[in-house]
Amino acid sequence: MLTTTIDLDAIAHNTRRLREQTTAELMCVVKADAYNHGVKRCVPVMEANGADAFGVATFAEARRVRELTTKPVLAWLWDPHEELPDGVDVAAPSMTHLHSLIDAPTAPTVYLKVDTGMHRSGIDEVRWQEAFELALDAQREGKLEVAGLMTHFSCADDPSDPYTDQQAAGFRRAIAQARQVGLEVPRNHAANSPATWTRPDLHFDMVRPGLSLYGLEPVDGLDHGLKPAMTWSAPVVTVKPMRKGEATSYARTWEAPADGFTAVIPAGYADGVQRSWQGAVEVDIAGRTYQQVGRVSMDQIVVWLGDNEADVTAGDEAVIFGDATALAKRAGTINYEVVCAPRGRTTRTYIGEGK
Repeated sequence: MLTTTIDLDAIAHNTRRLREQTTAELMCVVKADAYNHGVKRCVPVMEANGADAFGVATFAEARRVRELTTKPVLAWLWDPHEELPDGVDVAAPSMTHLHSLIDAPTAPTVYLKVDTGMHRSGIDEVRWQEAFELALDAQREGKLEVAGLMTHFSCADDPSDPYTDQQAAGFRRAIAQARQVGLEVPRNHAANSPATWTRPDLHFDMVRPGLSLYGLEPVDGLDHGLKPAMTWSAPVVTVKPMRKGEATSYARTWEAPADGFTAVIPAGYADGVQRSWQGAVEVDIAGRTYQQVGRVSMDQIVVWLGDNEADVTAGDEAVIFGDATALAKRAGTINYEVVCAPRGRTTRTYIGEGK
């Protein structure tokens, strides 16, 4: 009953928009099953519309994407004791990871991930020299191939924050230092979706957008002509009359302001509708918008139809969101989290041909 509908033509359009935005190579980030849009269908569409490479978090994700494309695939979140996947480029986010790659039975293609101020993962600046010299020696011995450097911006979604400039300066230092040591580092990348749109000076050799591929704006207030690709919907399962003052759902947190009707939608926190979204969800039914009321339950939510002038009935399609950004703003979260939310009993379907 509960369905996410993915528009492959929107995915194609968004990929082309990003391709047009830069002369650098385009790495499409498809971690978390293409931000919950499905790598199996999205990767071929992105490849056909301008992707030069793909980025994921884990090795399991990398292996799956490797089967879908001949383009390079990069993974950056892994346990140093994991077996390296065949044919996958690997990031080294610490000295421990770098030593693990040097000791691997095969010679992987490696991106050295440097920490320029995110303070999450990445080789600290005090160890850059050591890391670059070690990588150069290993490359000369045929134990690995250093493709470039990478880093992660902390605040690029706020173009007014000068911290991005500080990080960019650090990344440029890292590139210069690596080359001074003797590494060529021909392919360096830092720009996520927001930096791809707002900082063309930071595209370097490759950009690494994720969110915008799925039609969502990463910077509040900007419009780059993207098309949201995901709609989450379910049928109305029942319509009930209520009298003024009657309450619905657990803990009786909401009472009907007048005589009227409610509709039950089969989507709850087991399916990804967060309890914290109570009162923030607005459901569209037959072109009208209705407010979610009362507690979010495990299996269902309730919406207030008022006097039900539109004669909503069981079986009518209820759209929980078609614009993840709008719901995110009302719920006090980010659109990234909203598109990753649908799960549980949600099934996925596709429309469009990816053109």
